[in-house]
Amino acid sequence: MTTQQPMPSYDAFVELAASDPAVVGLVLKGSRAHEGMTTAHSDHDLYVVLAEGATTTLTRFAGHRTPELDLVVLSLDEFRAAGMPGFERYALARARVVLDRLGGGIARILAAKARLDAEEGFREAGGWLDAYANSLYRSVKNDRDGHALAARLDAADSVRFLLEALFTLDRRPRPYNKYLEWELTRFPLPGWDTGLLLDAVDRVSGTGDVSAQRRLFAQVEAVARRAGHGAVLDAWGEDLRLMRPQ
Repeated sequence: MTTQQPMPSYDAFVELAASDPAVVGLVLKGSRAHEGMTTAHSDHDLYVVLAEGATTTLTRFAGHRTPELDLVVLSLDEFRAAGMPGFERYALARARVVLDRLGGGIARILAAKARLDAEEGFREAGGWLDAYANSLYRSVKNDRDGHALAARLDAADSVRFLLEALFTLDRRPRPYNKYLEWELTRFPLPGWDTGLLLDAVDRVSGTGDVSAQRRLFAQVEAVARRAGHGAVLDAWGEDLRLMRPQ
C-alpha cells in the first residue's frame, strides 16, 4: 500500500512549478487576483500552463482541490481557448500573471480575453439588449395585471440581461456578481454613474419597482441607440410605451 504524499502549499507549489521547464505560465485568478476581496476562506485558484507537447510530473496535480489550492493544469493551446467563449472569461480577464516564460505572451493572452472584438461585441450586445427588453416588458405587464411575484422575478431576470448588455457594449466580459461592485468601482462603464447604476440594479432586482425599471430603461435606451442598436428596440414597436417612463 502506498502512502499519498501531502499536497504542497501554494508557495511551495509555485516554486515547484517554476523550476519545471515544461511550465510556461502560472496564472492566479479569483479573489486573490482582486485587490481587497481576499478573506480567510479564499483559496488560490491557479492555472498551470504547459508548453505544447511537454511532459511533466505536474500533471498528477491536475484537478486537485484543497481549501488552500485549486489547480487547473492545461496546455498553452487549451489556455488560449479557455473562456473563449465561456464562463471563465471574466475570471481570466482579471487574472494575475505569476509566471510568464513567453516574454509577455501569457499576459497578451489574458488581455485578449479581457476585450471583445468589435464585431463580437456588437452582435452579442444586441442579443442581450433584446433579452433585457423582453424581461422588462414582462415584468411591467405582470405588475399591471396584478401578478406581483411574476413581476419581481422578471425584473430580477432583466437585471442579469441588462448587465450583460452594458458590459458587452463596452466590449468587456460581465463580472461575476461577487465582483460587480469591485469592477464598476475601479473600471466604470462609460457614460454611467456607478453609484446610481448600482442603486438602480439593487432596487429593481430586490423590489421589481416599475418606476425604477422605467427610469433605468430610459437611460439604457439612450445608450443603446448611440451604440447603433436602435433597430433592436424599434422592433418592440408600441410595446416600448409600456417600458418607458409614463
